[in-house]
Amino acid sequence: MRLLLVEDDVMVASGIKLGLTDAGYAVDWVGSGERAEEVLRTESFDAAIIDIGLPAMDGLELTRRLRRSGMASPAMPVLILTARDALHDRVQGLDLGADDYMVKPFELPELLARLRALLRRSQAATSAVLSFGPLELDTAGRRASIRADDAEQVIDLGPREWTVLEYLLIHAPKPASKDKLLQALTGWDKEITPNAVEVYVSRLRGKLEPHGVALRSIRGFGYRLELQPQ
Repeated sequence: MRLLLVEDDVMVASGIKLGLTDAGYAVDWVGSGERAEEVLRTESFDAAIIDIGLPAMDGLELTRRLRRSGMASPAMPVLILTARDALHDRVQGLDLGADDYMVKPFELPELLARLRALLRRSQAATSAVLSFGPLELDTAGRRASIRADDAEQVIDLGPREWTVLEYLLIHAPKPASKDKLLQALTGWDKEITPNAVEVYVSRLRGKLEPHGVALRSIRGFGYRLELQPQ
């Protein structure tokens, strides 16, 4: 999943980005509302985390602007971070289009839990567990498993295998484009090549196909999860 972090404090941003990256997210960071607005006109994200106290254009104005139809992801979930604990600020943020808020200082586990909840709602999911046939992915516990005949078999996934599978499950039964999978893996940090997506898909096939879950290649587009006929 690809996130945009908008935070002008370098130390705070570095800590948040590190924690989110360790949790498996691809995080892109900008330090101003103006830069965030520029980016959001052309690039898509699964969610944004926005500090209210930005220089010049503050986080509330940015939130209002990103909901415009000209943005690439006008409906994406927005989590506001604020050092302001006044009721007026919280109400104004929610009225301008934010989906949730957190007051600084906060603990990383709560931030991760709130993000998972926002992402579930944006995909019309009601549980932290994503499922497809016998496959289950517990996004809170970071646990993948196959359930069959009242038995459970845990599947060991690397961090990037997890990211690819989570993205495919969220969008199932629709296909996921190769470009979107690459963005979910890296964001702006282009440390892997587009061909690397094929490597992780191949590894996932080796772990899932013996259990009846296939990853079908859609020529010229990407991949889709399918159940193999029994």
